[in-house]
Amino acid sequence: MTDSIANRSTIVRFVDTNVLLYAISRDPQERGKAAIANELLAGRDVALSVQVLQEFYVQATRESRDDPLTHHQAMQLVSAYARFPVQATTIELVHAAMTTRDRFRLSYWDSAIIEAARMLGCETVMSEDFSAGQDYDGVTVTNPFS
Repeated sequence: MTDSIANRSTIVRFVDTNVLLYAISRDPQERGKAAIANELLAGRDVALSVQVLQEFYVQATRESRDDPLTHHQAMQLVSAYARFPVQATTIELVHAAMTTRDRFRLSYWDSAIIEAARMLGCETVMSEDFSAGQDYDGVTVTNPFS
C-alpha cells in the first residue's frame, strides 16, 4: 500500500513478525495462536513494516523450519500482506529507532518496530516478543497470544 496512513477512521494495530508466522503455522501445538493470528489479519485495522515483511520471508522459508514455505508461497503472502499499510524503511525511521534504542534499552530491530508503528499512527504493537503492557512513549505493546 503506502508508507503512511491517510484519512484512517480507526486506530490501527501494528503486527510484529510473530503474528505473521503463527498465521502460517501447521504445528498442532500452535493451533490457538494460529487462529488468533489469522483473526487479527482478517481485520482491516492492521499495519506492518517492510522490516516485518523481510523477517517473515526469511523465517517462513528457513530450511530448518518444520514447515517451511517455498519461495513462491512466501512471495505470494508478502504480496497479500501489502494490502495493509506498510511503513517503509527510511532514514527518518532509522534515526528514530536509534533514539528509541538508546532511550528504552531495546535492540535496534525492536526499536525499529516501535518507531514504524509510531510513524503509521499506531498506538498498539501486537507482539509476544516485547514486554506486554509496556508503553514506549505512546506506543503500547499487547501480547495477543496471552
